[in-house]
Order: sequence, then C-alpha cells, then structure tokens
Amino acid sequence: MSAGAVRRYRNYIGGEWVEPSSGEYRPDVDPADSRVVLGEFPRSTTADVDRAVEAAVAAFPAWSRLSGPQRAAILHKAANILEARAQEIGEALTREEGKTIGEGVGEVLRGVAILRYFAGEPLRALGEVYSATNPDTFLYTERVPLGVVGVITPWNFPVAIPLWKLAPCLAFGNTAVFKPAELTPLTAHLIVEVFIEAGLPPGVLNLVHGPGSVVGEAIARHPKVNAITFTGSNAVGRHLYQIASARGAKVQLELGGKNPVIVAEDADLDFAVELTTSGAFRSTGQKCTATSRVIVLEPLLRDFTQKLVERARSLKVGPGIDPTVYMGPLVSEEQRQRVLGYIEIGEQEG
Repeated sequence: MSAGAVRRYRNYIGGEWVEPSSGEYRPDVDPADSRVVLGEFPRSTTADVDRAVEAAVAAFPAWSRLSGPQRAAILHKAANILEARAQEIGEALTREEGKTIGEGVGEVLRGVAILRYFAGEPLRALGEVYSATNPDTFLYTERVPLGVVGVITPWNFPVAIPLWKLAPCLAFGNTAVFKPAELTPLTAHLIVEVFIEAGLPPGVLNLVHGPGSVVGEAIARHPKVNAITFTGSNAVGRHLYQIASARGAKVQLELGGKNPVIVAEDADLDFAVELTTSGAFRSTGQKCTATSRVIVLEPLLRDFTQKLVERARSLKVGPGIDPTVYMGPLVSEEQRQRVLGYIEIGEQEG
C-alpha cells in the first residue's frame, strides 16, 4: 500500500471523530508484511483523555436514566450489526493482529454472543428486598451505575476482550473511555463504528488511541473516572491498581497466567499431542491461556516428544489471511524478539 493511500484515523469523543491534540500519528502495520500499512492512528495526550472523560461525564445522566430494556435494545442492535460485519471485521483483525482468518472471524462471532448475553442482564432484578425488624420499614437494596469507566485492553483478543468489558459497562448504565492496544487500533475503531450504527448516544462511548504510558496512565489517574478495567501484564496491572485504588476508584484486573499440560501414564498420546499443539500454537500462542510447558511422565517422554516434534514441524505457518494456514505471524517485531528470547532461555535451562 503506497504512503498516499494510507488512511488517517481519529479519536471518537463526544459523538465526533476528532484529531489528537498532539497532531501525531502512529502507523498500524500488517505483521504478515511490514510493508503494508493499514492506517495511521492518533498518539493522544492527557488533554485528549480529559476531553473524553468530560464527554463521558456529560453523557452519564441521560444514559443512566434510560430503562434496562432501552439500553438492551441498543446492545441487541449492535450484536446484529457486528454479526453482519463479521467477515469484514474478522479480516481486519487478522491483518493487524496476525491470528488466522478462522480465529479472527470466530472471535468476532464470540463478540456477538457477548453482546447478546449482556443485553439480557439489565432485564433481571437489580436489587433485593429484605425483612426489616420494624414492620413499618421497607428495606431494600438497589444497584446503580458507577459512572465513568476506563476500559484498557490488550492486542491479543481485540474484539472479545473489549466487548467483555464494554457490554456490561454500557448495559448497566455506565459511560466509557476506551483505550485499546496500540497494536490493534483498527479493530477498536470498527467496534466503535458498530456501536454508533446501533444508535449509542454521543459521549456514552469514547475512543482514545495512544500509548499506555500516556493514555492509560491518564485514565487511571483521572479523578472523574470511577472505575478501571484492565487486561494485560502483571506489572502494568499492579501499577494501575496502585494509582486508581489510591484515589478510591474500583479496579478490575485480568493479568497473566501459566498453563501446563500434564500427560499421565494412561493418556492417549495422539490426542494429548493434538491438544498440546492446539493449546500452544493456536492464536500463535499469543494468549494468557496458551500452553507454556508440558509435564510428561517419564515412561511416555520419548514417544510423546517425538510425536509432538513431528506435529509441530507439520504446521503450516504464514499470513493469517490464508485459510490453509494453521498459525499466523506474531503481532510485531518486538514480540518476535521476545519469543526468540524465551526460546533461548529454554535452551539454556535445558
């Protein structure tokens, strides 16, 4: 794609697509071919976060006053639109994140299911009635929206994870400032397009692109952001927790994981190899639930290792957009170097 053909995208704040205050942009590159630039996205500043938070604050009273069925109707419409655009958005996801087209479209359809599920939640009872000691007292609890929620998401599931967070946030009457990963901004843009088309009022969902060290940090520190939800590394999660919780904000974190496979003596080796292969190499292994090590009982070790090596060598690796490929590229050169470093450590440790 030539430089002249590259589209420049913007933030979405208060119902408008707006330029970043910095005037700076970052290229979004196809990891399967770094010569292909998918678009240029804002490098936002704290001023952009301030503007987005104020828009979310202004939109909160009207949005939170809507009935549960009214908000549910918008989420249902968003689900239908997302389903209709599943192939388009799945291809965009594949081109900027690297996972295979089957995984990309499958993730979008997972997003459809998430929206439909949470569209049903505000129709449930949102409080409880209790027996009071005083017979003249009516004692009850009622759940109410928190206000503005900061939504900070990673690049490895750029449709599913944002919707896991945005769908319940919006369903229960909160407004949001959404900061997606810098490596998957196009997918985030398309998600916001879906909500706009579904009729979400201006200011209810605001999109601010940019580096986590600037945009994520500003969201966590902002006194008008009532809650933070973050998925990412342990180190960043701890940092955001310290910042946001210190000022009394609610914090929800989904951080890293370790996922060993255990192969016992009575295991079906072929089945165990296939499950290990899928767990380790699907989504190019770029997920916190990926198989990171295998524990094999010694009598099976030689046969299992031989079968696993043969299976790994048989995998077709290439651009995720190719439907015959089993595993696409890593998301960036930085991630590639990190994985090579892990391999080197493994070899050194035996």
